[in-house]
Amino acid sequence: RRHGAAMRSNIVLTAIMACAATMLAHAAPATESRTAIFAGGCFWCMESAYQEHKGVTGVVSGFTGGTLKNPTYAGNHEGHFEAVAVTYDPAQVSYQELLELFWRNVDPFDDTGQFCDKGSSYRSAIFATNAAERELAEQSKVAVAARFSGRKVHTEIRAAGAFWHRQAENALINYLWSEAALPEGGRLVIDRVSGPMVDEAMAWSGD
Repeated sequence: RRHGAAMRSNIVLTAIMACAATMLAHAAPATESRTAIFAGGCFWCMESAYQEHKGVTGVVSGFTGGTLKNPTYAGNHEGHFEAVAVTYDPAQVSYQELLELFWRNVDPFDDTGQFCDKGSSYRSAIFATNAAERELAEQSKVAVAARFSGRKVHTEIRAAGAFWHRQAENALINYLWSEAALPEGGRLVIDRVSGPMVDEAMAWSGD
């Protein structure tokens, strides 16, 4: 009788293990990372806004939106926007959330630049990498315009194109963000001049 019970127990255990193996074999593959591109004036300020946000795995500054090849910060970047490429895990943070963070860190009513940084390269823009992103970006822009009726939103929404990383000057960027450049290993915090989006403390999920 004990032998029969042991056999039944082994059969059940084997069935459970087989079921678990089948579930693992059909488990959903790991979520692939995605990249969103935003221009919001000084790219160091935009890096700071996204760098430690949950689900963001990397932020790289660079230039986009122009036709000039190999633009540089110290040299010629005519026609380009200063921008950041934000790599993120869509399982942890949505594109919609990244858009909300974008609007809270720009002045969409300024067509001459952003905050204390003026010039065409400092204008704000969203660079959509696909139709779904563009639709969400357009919807978010409409929401901003509705919230601030009577004011023109100058932030552009464009199709993403070539993104030129700041390669030659990365040593400077890495130094600025390193502990060696900060007192007692502190964290660099860039605080912008308060703008309308900051003043309103916008909460897109509901006030």
